Amino acid sequence: MSDATPILHMLSPQKHMSPFDVNMATDAGYKVIVPYINVTLEEVTPLVQDAIFSRPPDYGVRTGVFIGGKDAILALDMLEAARKAQVPPFQLSVFADPAGSFTTAAAMVACVERVLKFKFGRGWKGTKVAVFGATGVVGFASSIITALEGADVQLVAHRGVDRVVKSAAVSKERFGVDLTAVAGETDDQKREIIENAEVIFAAAAAGVQVISKEQKEFAKNLLVVADVNAVPPPGVEGMELFMDGAQLPGCNALGVGPLAIGDIKYKTESGLFKQMIGSKEPLALDFRHAFALARQLVA
Repeated sequence: MSDATPILHMLSPQKHMSPFDVNMATDAGYKVIVPYINVTLEEVTPLVQDAIFSRPPDYGVRTGVFIGGKDAILALDMLEAARKAQVPPFQLSVFADPAGSFTTAAAMVACVERVLKFKFGRGWKGTKVAVFGATGVVGFASSIITALEGADVQLVAHRGVDRVVKSAAVSKERFGVDLTAVAGETDDQKREIIENAEVIFAAAAAGVQVISKEQKEFAKNLLVVADVNAVPPPGVEGMELFMDGAQLPGCNALGVGPLAIGDIKYKTESGLFKQMIGSKEPLALDFRHAFALARQLVA
């Protein structure tokens, strides 16, 4: 097996495969990387079976499939299809990380968890979390991770609550977690959310500010706020790129900035690729495995 060339087949349901992910896989040790674009869910099975039956069984663990795109549910469905397509002993490893969101969410949650533990002596159980940008892939994954850890999670809607209601229903069906959908379209609605939150995840689109200086003044119970947006303006006014548990200007909460999160995200994605290459057994990796590794990295 040690002589088998590490090969990675990268599947995207969109017209491009992310250059970021290609670079990450290359630097992690894959020697042959082949992108496939506009891949449908139905095409996953024949692609995976082409990959597994073309190599001896003991080469299988040196063969990987990466699933990209920008749709969290589709990526999870494609991962499951890839897993079911395998015919032991012909197998391979699969890793889903659409838009880098699973590893980003895992890094954000792990970084905030570290601050909660060392600054406040507490964990996620019972902690009130508000997720801004909840319909995005990072918001989706981070809400499920924290809910699985026992947090009380609110999904904040910016343009109609229907989308977050649907997201909460999907999360309940697939992962058994109870998420609360709340409207955050008006200043009064947002003020109430911020007043009650103990942790805020700002996971909105790049360049979109979701919490202003004035709104932070309402954050009487807020302990930690994390922002994944590195594109000006920051998602949270006053957030610095490398902030990692320092006090956020304008309130008593501690901030975790996008480049502090990004450092752990980079190491997490790279680490999962390396796990695939080095494993003696086939792996199927999603945001839960990303969080387990991110936790180790911040410890």
